[in-house]
Amino acid sequence: MAFTKEIMGSSLKIQGFLPHNNTFFQHNNQSHFLGNPVPIFLSPMQNRRDLRLRKSVKFPVAAISEDLIKGYVKQHAERPIQFKVRAVITVKNRSKQDIKDTIVKHFDTITDKIGRNVVLQLISTEIDPKTKASKKSNESVVKDWSKKSKVKAERTHYTAEFIVDSNFGVPGAITVTNKHQREFFIESIAIEGFASGVVHFPCNSWVQPTTKDHHGNRIFFSNKPYLPGETPAGLKLLREKELKNLRGDGKGVRLSSDRIYDFDTYNDLGNPDKGVDFVRPILGESKNYPYPKRCRTGRASTDTDIHAESVVDNPRLVYVPRDEQFDESKMKTFFAKRVDAVLHTMIPSIKANLSANNQDFNNFSDVDDLYNEKCLNKSGLNGDSVKKLPEVVTKIQEHSKGILKFDTPKIIAKDKYAWLRDEEFARQVIAGVNPVNIERLQVFPPLSKLDPEIYGPQESALKEEHILGQLNGMTVQQAIEENKLFMIDYHDVYLPFVDKINALDDRKSYATRTIFFLTPLGTLKPIAIELSLAHGGPSSRSKQVVTPPMDATTTWIWQLAKAHVCANDAGVHQLVNHWLRTHACMEPFILSAHRQLSAMHPIFKLLDPHMRYNLDINSIARQRLINAGGIIESSFTPGRYCMEISSAAYKNSWRFDKEGLPADLIHRGIAVPDSTQPNGLKLLIEDYPYAKDGLLIWSAIENWVRTYVNHYYHHPSMICNDKELQRWYSESINVGHADLRHETWWPTLNNGEDLVNILTTLIWISSAQHAALNFGQYPYGGYVPNRPPLMRRLIPQEGDPEYANFLDDPQKYFLNALPSLLQATKYMAVVDTLSTHSPDEEYLGERNQPSIWSGDAQIIDAFYQFSAEIGRIEKEIEKRNHDATLRNRCGAGVIPYELLAPSSGPGVTCRGIPNSVST
Repeated sequence: MAFTKEIMGSSLKIQGFLPHNNTFFQHNNQSHFLGNPVPIFLSPMQNRRDLRLRKSVKFPVAAISEDLIKGYVKQHAERPIQFKVRAVITVKNRSKQDIKDTIVKHFDTITDKIGRNVVLQLISTEIDPKTKASKKSNESVVKDWSKKSKVKAERTHYTAEFIVDSNFGVPGAITVTNKHQREFFIESIAIEGFASGVVHFPCNSWVQPTTKDHHGNRIFFSNKPYLPGETPAGLKLLREKELKNLRGDGKGVRLSSDRIYDFDTYNDLGNPDKGVDFVRPILGESKNYPYPKRCRTGRASTDTDIHAESVVDNPRLVYVPRDEQFDESKMKTFFAKRVDAVLHTMIPSIKANLSANNQDFNNFSDVDDLYNEKCLNKSGLNGDSVKKLPEVVTKIQEHSKGILKFDTPKIIAKDKYAWLRDEEFARQVIAGVNPVNIERLQVFPPLSKLDPEIYGPQESALKEEHILGQLNGMTVQQAIEENKLFMIDYHDVYLPFVDKINALDDRKSYATRTIFFLTPLGTLKPIAIELSLAHGGPSSRSKQVVTPPMDATTTWIWQLAKAHVCANDAGVHQLVNHWLRTHACMEPFILSAHRQLSAMHPIFKLLDPHMRYNLDINSIARQRLINAGGIIESSFTPGRYCMEISSAAYKNSWRFDKEGLPADLIHRGIAVPDSTQPNGLKLLIEDYPYAKDGLLIWSAIENWVRTYVNHYYHHPSMICNDKELQRWYSESINVGHADLRHETWWPTLNNGEDLVNILTTLIWISSAQHAALNFGQYPYGGYVPNRPPLMRRLIPQEGDPEYANFLDDPQKYFLNALPSLLQATKYMAVVDTLSTHSPDEEYLGERNQPSIWSGDAQIIDAFYQFSAEIGRIEKEIEKRNHDATLRNRCGAGVIPYELLAPSSGPGVTCRGIPNSVST
């Protein structure tokens, strides 16, 4: 009543009391007002003179009740108030531009001034009750685009302003329309001015200009995760629309600017238009050649075969969804390594072409010369040869400053002859570049699983007398029962292909088995190697067993047998463990994730860093590495049958439920469940660096994933009812892995623990597993005698025409059985490129990751705990590797600590990015 009396006693005009338009409830502190909507009775924007309660004018004779005043205040308090918010757009610039880019950029600067701008619009999480559609702000033009066009910085920050109502709600999406002629890359958008605080939009995407091919605007969602059933009403239609756009219609040729994820078979490995030698089977469309699906490009078929996709000369022209293509820094690294590869192989290539005598390594100094530029430039190039060289080559020779030589691989950096010793041969089985094939021997002699009617008796040629003297007085059965015998078994992998391989020029292969004994010192030693040729060949050679040497002659026989094992190991490593398991089998999960999981889905946000670059690297691999006549076929023993071996491995041995590290170790008999152990497993080879280090990393990933999953899914029904999640997993299996979709071993997805196991496996494969299989390729394979990728001679036996040559000079025979000079250097250049880190790699454990989540304290804290755990593991691995060095053991662990983290902090390489074949 006091308020009423004050008004009644005043001489205020009614006109002076009523506010002007919608400034009635404005307040200087809008954030405070939006958070606490208290009506401000008089506008502070008015002139002070107009704000006074003027008593000079008599108030009309009428009573105004307090209820009337309250009603008036309530009515106008509900009126929406408009206020201004600001967007800060971070655009990443190209560091280099060609003439076309420069012209188009200049043209965009001009058109921006006349209205062809970059336009943004905010979309609320709420529905407008009048239109029944999402609330939208006004469209806003990005400011100062033309003024900042000449900025040379790596990133440019632009701003835009919006006018929104006080009842707009929280922005959950933003659209970007590019009316310029040129695409640009948006890293992020931040919206300032809302009471809830800054709203972040992690974009990391290319925005295409509006054309007939890209007539819509781009949609970006905020970093607030939503399960499908929790999607705010204002975002539901946008969520569905964006996923529909990413799936496409499965028709037509894909443009390089498209963002469409679809499936296809491996029908682009061959090039039948070049002739019958370049015809390859289509993988992934039949029971004969099952395979995972790859990203569809829609390219036209070849002229010769309508089922085969045409080949593009430049792999950069092969379609990959625009946001999956290499970042500029990644491209620089990749291109620089390609240049290095050309330079490293230049002199050996010239030597090989100028003289037939320089096709092979004649002695070990020829190999050493590859790491010494002075020797490289002088050896084998006489005066006449130098005259034939182009002037540019001689100039490079004169001023090369080390760019022509290969770096010395770590395997020979400290001990030049370590690779010759059996101890090092065995050590690399558990701590080399391919530490994932050793298994416990449970039956002796070992048995084949191949059809005996086609491939001969299943029993091995190994007998007790071959190994009995190597078991420290134990019987074979005792050694098996005490878990002392282990094996690398490549018999069934290679035997179906041995005849075909041996019919190729300059290729010779056996199906191999290697038996190891676990010594009292805890180290392995090789005690027998079985070498098998196809059934039906000469009886004396179809199966033979080689044991450790007793004299000089048998020493080189033993070295040749180990070299054949290493060549088989190199093939299985590259074709099965590296390419198939960490690249090809991951691609369907990645394609389906983009097709079925919204960018706002928490599981997509978790997987996204681990999917980066995979599709682009796999695309390059199909065009340059695993294609007909490509680097893999030319560098590895199986030649044109390389991908058929990969397909057979997918059919016969790949199982998703065994891809996780604990399941894999148990499956191979290397570990047994033991609840008393920190990771729930007891290793039967205690000094197994890959397993010991890997279990620490696996456990850290699993704990982080479990915390993450439990945070979003509180009940199994939430997982069963998550349509996006279920569609992702179902499509990954039924479409992406269609050839194996009926297998009973696929894990179910019914509860949180199922999801934790699936996600941990995928993250493990793309991070630590890939790092272990990729980054050690040059340190071990860079010295070809240690790890030859192919063999060109079988082991000579008495009576063979070559046996006399072998006796005359066994060392030369050994070297001539290895790849030729040209084959070796090409292979070395490739593995050097694949082993290289990229400056823009993603790392597990880096602290910039939480920006993908919307201020969720529990998740961010869990992520920091994970980061700290990775850092602790890094130090433990570093100490273990240091201790191993003190024991005079060559090399480091399989997941070397220096490869686990960038200089900025701890972490495990993600996918080993340069993800894939690097890569």
